[in-house]
Amino acid sequence: MNQSKIYSLRLTPLLGCVTSRSFRMFLSVFCFALLSGAVRGQAQTSENLSQLRKIFVDKFSDGQDLTELRNRTIQQLRKNAKLEVVKDAKQADATLKGSGSIWIVGHMSTDPRAPANARQSVFRGYLSAEIIGKNNEPLWSYLVTPSKFRSGPITQDLADRLVAKLIQDRRENTGAVAVTAPAARTVETILNGAGATFPAPLYLKWFETFHVHDANVHIKYGAVGSEAGLCLLAGNKVDFAASDMPLSDKQLSESKTKLLHFPTVLGAVVPIYNVKGAERTLRFTGEALAGIYLGKIKKWNDPILRESNKNVQLPDADIVVIHRSDGSGTTFVWTEYLSKVSPEWKTSVGADAVVKWPVGVGADANEGIAVKVQQTSNSIGYVELVYALRRQLNFGAVRNAAGDFVQADITSLAASARNATSAMTSDFRVSITNASGKN
Repeated sequence: MNQSKIYSLRLTPLLGCVTSRSFRMFLSVFCFALLSGAVRGQAQTSENLSQLRKIFVDKFSDGQDLTELRNRTIQQLRKNAKLEVVKDAKQADATLKGSGSIWIVGHMSTDPRAPANARQSVFRGYLSAEIIGKNNEPLWSYLVTPSKFRSGPITQDLADRLVAKLIQDRRENTGAVAVTAPAARTVETILNGAGATFPAPLYLKWFETFHVHDANVHIKYGAVGSEAGLCLLAGNKVDFAASDMPLSDKQLSESKTKLLHFPTVLGAVVPIYNVKGAERTLRFTGEALAGIYLGKIKKWNDPILRESNKNVQLPDADIVVIHRSDGSGTTFVWTEYLSKVSPEWKTSVGADAVVKWPVGVGADANEGIAVKVQQTSNSIGYVELVYALRRQLNFGAVRNAAGDFVQADITSLAASARNATSAMTSDFRVSITNASGKN
């Protein structure tokens, strides 16, 4: 494999049709040029989660006070996980770290005429947690999102779900992570990559963690967009590239270097919106999303949107359509989904990293779309789920192939991928947009 480059596919579920933001498998095109003998070491297994007895819980932070969430987590670790929570990291077998955010998305009341200060706040949030061993070894990580039908405070819900998942993984012994111990060497290795913004937050975290373990290896990644990353790879400017869009047979055959796909990340593309007064999660059918992006549904109170959102006061306002202006694997996921649910979209626009948009204004990268929607009233766009969470944006529930409205989360994402595994090819190229299954 010394002469090959590995094109890692992100199995990305497309937003929208399968679950509320239906998902498509990301085949993150991670074209990794493996340098002969460049990264070698003696395999060594890290401490197993099942052996964890004492844990230190670091301060949860992400620009917000999450003390209540941390305290609830500590309580549940002691009560349900039967772990000893110590006050000094030096006394612990491992450290639990967390970052996240909690925000208000609206208010609700049984009396629609009740004043705002008499209504109950509706919260949304997330917690990204990881457990680090004594030698800075990553033992376990999990992104916690709220349950759909919670009854108590969101801090209680997030903490309980986090600890429940940890208990499950400790029981199933799935938390152990294989870590490579660096062999003695004097030569530093540098790997350069570029591509999709979709998986960038996770890639950067991975590379940072690996560098802590092996300071002789430097992995750099430029989140320049799928198309630009693949162009750099084709010109031998980088060692690997990442994209939600797998290369075609033609592209693979024309490459001067053998490229290999492998999946690295599973994620979701979701429809995000900024609509004043829409305090509940909006519901979208595939036909509605296609109609909006075709320019045929122009108002938020269009009958097609009202039909799926009967309990929401949709404004008589023009819909501001926002799309990617750069070559994007996320755009491929979005347009491939629309091509599956709308024959008109398939014949008039099609699916690709760059398309001729019928309507709308453009923005670069997932972050650019997120910011544009956040700053523009009555707008709609599409981004990877984590960008919606980090920007505290509303994202809709999408009607899936089974006819149910599902909102993107870890469970629906996993179900989307699971139902599509039978179609997986030997080189991992597969689409899970509009996947089958109730969830």
